[in-house]
Parts: sequence; C-alpha cells; structure tokens
Amino acid sequence: MNNDPRLLTQVHLTVAFHDVDMMGVVWHGNYFRYLEIAREKLLRQFDYGYQQMRDSGYAWPVVDSRIKYRHPLTFEQAFIVHAELEEYENRLKINYRIFDSETGKCTTSAYTIQVAVDMHTKALCYVSPAILFKCLGVTP
Repeated sequence: MNNDPRLLTQVHLTVAFHDVDMMGVVWHGNYFRYLEIAREKLLRQFDYGYQQMRDSGYAWPVVDSRIKYRHPLTFEQAFIVHAELEEYENRLKINYRIFDSETGKCTTSAYTIQVAVDMHTKALCYVSPAILFKCLGVTP
C-alpha cells in the first residue's frame, strides 16, 4: 500500500438502471467503466490526467486488465471504487477494489496495465516518460 495520498483514491457510485441486465445485476462489461471513473480521478490527483497525457505527447492505452467478480452489484446499490497506483516506472499498473457502501464487503477486485506510446512516432516506450516522473515528484 502506498503512503502517498496522491496515489490512492476512491469514488462513490450507485448502480444505474442502464447498467443492469433483466435480472437487475450489473452487466460484467460495465465494471470497466467504474474502473475508468476511479482511474481518471487518480491520474488527475497528480496532474497527469488524460488531457495532460495527450498534451505531453503520449497515449496510454490499456494493454492488460483483469477483474475478479466476487459478489454481484445490483440495481440502486451504492458502492465505492478504490484505486491505487502500484507501478509507474515502466508502465502504469493500477489496482482496484469495489466495496458495498453499506456493508463494506469487497465485491470485486481488478487491475489495469497501461503503457506509454509516443503519439508522434507510435513507438512503445519501455520506460515511462520523464513527464510522469515529474508529475509524481520522483526521480527516475
């Protein structure tokens, strides 16, 4: 677990009707949207959100992801998505946990991995660009 509060975040959400199937359970693909909401907030906390990424000349596509569905989320259920930046030296690895707001029970765990791609050359960067380290306030 990180001690830097900029590398941790949480968002409070409620399951909307358009996110559920006919049984009132969240369709599995919608979880990626929940992760994205938390990821955007996390990146903005150290001033390297998607706008700043683009302006710095790098795209950061998700190249790997995994979700473990432990307990289903259902219509109108309030939940919290926790996101934590685990790795940043060569890639961004973000871990997520989703909790039921009422019980605190972990319903879902996940991670995403993003890599930097130079937008001008389309070349994959094997080391994260200097702008990321600068935003994090660390020396590469």
